[in-house]
Amino acid sequence: MSGVEVLVRENTAIKVTKFDGKRLPFEDKSYDFTMLVDVLHHTDDPAGLIRECVRVSRQFILIKDHLCESWWDRVRLRFMDWVGNRGYDVYLPYNYLSQKSWNKLYQIGGVVCEAKVTKLNLYSYPFSLIFDSNLHFIAKLVIPEFR
Repeated sequence: MSGVEVLVRENTAIKVTKFDGKRLPFEDKSYDFTMLVDVLHHTDDPAGLIRECVRVSRQFILIKDHLCESWWDRVRLRFMDWVGNRGYDVYLPYNYLSQKSWNKLYQIGGVVCEAKVTKLNLYSYPFSLIFDSNLHFIAKLVIPEFR
């Protein structure tokens, strides 16, 4: 197990390699799967990053990210992103996608969404009323040659 990060922090629980944000520093098919947790909304090219995960993965990709279907979703997501990342020099393009856009992204990336969970219960009451709802998902994207 290893991680990549554009901004490598000290004292990580696993080995983390510096990443240029475009090309993963691993050989083709070097991992069974890759995992992107709250990553794709921080990039200008989510399709390119999914293609990179396909390149280095043998079986599938797990994604945890956000759904944005309305202006109110966008307001809440921008606030959460700003509060969570403002002190860490994290790039904030606020690139939130609708389900329709995610589906198109999967198609462009050459993957098939095999499973999806949308009820993650990440926040306790009363914050859950504002920040949980429909804003988060986890998806398992299968690489077609593995199917």
